[in-house]
Amino acid sequence: MSDKSFNNKRGIDILHDSTINKSTAFTDEEREKLGLVGLVPDVTESEDLQLRRVMQQLGHKSSDLDRYIYLVNLLDNDETLFYRVLMSDPVRFLPIVYDPTIAEACLKFGHIFRRPRGMYLSIARKGRVKDILRNWPVEDVRVICVTDGGRILGLGDLGANGIGIPIGKLQLYTAAAGVPPQGLLPLYLDAGTNNESLLNDPLYLGLRKSRPATEELYAFVDEFVDAVQDVFPLCCIHFEDWTGSDAVNLLARYRDQVSCYNDDIQGTAGIALSGIISALKVTGGKLKDQRILFLGAGSAAIGIANLIASAITQEGLSTQAAQGQISMFDVNGLLEPSRKDLFEFQQPYAHPHEPTKDFVEAIKSLKPTVIIGVSTVGKAFTQQVVEVMSQINDRPIIFALSNPTDHAECSAEQAYNWSKGKALYAAGVQFPPVHYGGQIFLPGQANNSYIFPAVGMAIYATQAKRVTDEMFTEAARAVSDQVTPDQLKQGLLFPPQSSILETEIKTAARVAKVVFDTNLARVERPADVEAFIRSHVYKPEYRSLT
Repeated sequence: MSDKSFNNKRGIDILHDSTINKSTAFTDEEREKLGLVGLVPDVTESEDLQLRRVMQQLGHKSSDLDRYIYLVNLLDNDETLFYRVLMSDPVRFLPIVYDPTIAEACLKFGHIFRRPRGMYLSIARKGRVKDILRNWPVEDVRVICVTDGGRILGLGDLGANGIGIPIGKLQLYTAAAGVPPQGLLPLYLDAGTNNESLLNDPLYLGLRKSRPATEELYAFVDEFVDAVQDVFPLCCIHFEDWTGSDAVNLLARYRDQVSCYNDDIQGTAGIALSGIISALKVTGGKLKDQRILFLGAGSAAIGIANLIASAITQEGLSTQAAQGQISMFDVNGLLEPSRKDLFEFQQPYAHPHEPTKDFVEAIKSLKPTVIIGVSTVGKAFTQQVVEVMSQINDRPIIFALSNPTDHAECSAEQAYNWSKGKALYAAGVQFPPVHYGGQIFLPGQANNSYIFPAVGMAIYATQAKRVTDEMFTEAARAVSDQVTPDQLKQGLLFPPQSSILETEIKTAARVAKVVFDTNLARVERPADVEAFIRSHVYKPEYRSLT
């Protein structure tokens, strides 16, 4: 939105538009020319003073959910100040606007709802999707984050309550990577829910019907994807928190046709790969020599495995050989050829082996150097699991990636204590520092927010025609390359969140180079790609309205 579009607004209409409202920061000239005299306190405050007031008010809140609700209200009133708050202290605020607080917010979304944010596209409106998308007030939408609420975090089918996830994800695009918020659209594709408690909740905000057959759902998604190409031709579709099979199938359905990606598959894969690359800087091993065992074999596991396999092929192995380094274990045991319940996308990781439903026995037999938990089963990495991994490996790599916190396969404290300080550990949530053996370990958070906002910024700036796995592989390496030797010694496998904006700008520049190298950009390649990315970075500063 250009400043010229502000000219037709005056007085109270300006105060009701969060994208231009400055609250107490309007100058005297703006107040006189825009009819604001008397509508705001007769004082002109700096953004720093406004930030101070927000911090004071947040200090009076008793829980992170209360702080989340406060910040959402702030966003509804003053977008610039909202992002100034988030970007002033990402370590403090990103966990409030997203994981882990977003889990509780989604569970209670219909009950804490204040006003709509984003779009709600109901399957009851099929045949009209294109016209409905045109109701959005911004013409140049660059990213739509869309969910059907089918599998929210580790919480399952939350239906319309899942809109909190696209809202939060897109806030991270801006807060973590500087993607301008005007071109970001959170969208809930409402095809019903099978969650009976929600269907019986009088405050539920979605369609009160069961989910349709797959064929009907996919036909509706087809209409949505086609409509986006027409209404928002430069838009990338970010699929988020769909059920496992839908996530895999829809990505395969569209990835070679339009600009799209699935963060649960590719973003999760990127940050996991980045963590492994960092861990190997400690162990001295090569990626192609690792044996990797997953606990969980859904879309996240498949996405991580596929990206790791792709990265391994860059070290000289064939795709089949790379896949042979990776095994999976789910609720029905180890994936192997005698299993009759496997999806087609799981087959490449079902290797010949005696059937077993004992995860510890699978570890003893396969001797993995890396175990990755994406099971959503809290405490699944037991003391015996960690101890066996520590017997097999001098420095076992243990990633407990399920979230929210109570779904993590093991805590940082458990991993370090049970391994006697040997584990190279990361979790999907942030755990506090751990004291063990006279050393303080700083457990890393394998958070997708290191990856997808940077990829999003590269896509935004280059207007990429497609999104490829190579972009996520490069993002993984770029993030790992920014971890210092001292940080590795402390147990950190990812850069500190306090510098996440700078980390992501550099990562986005590396990804943008891939976009240009593969001829997927719609803009000309600049002489300095990093400077080009920096020129697109949003800054939470008020603009003159006169």
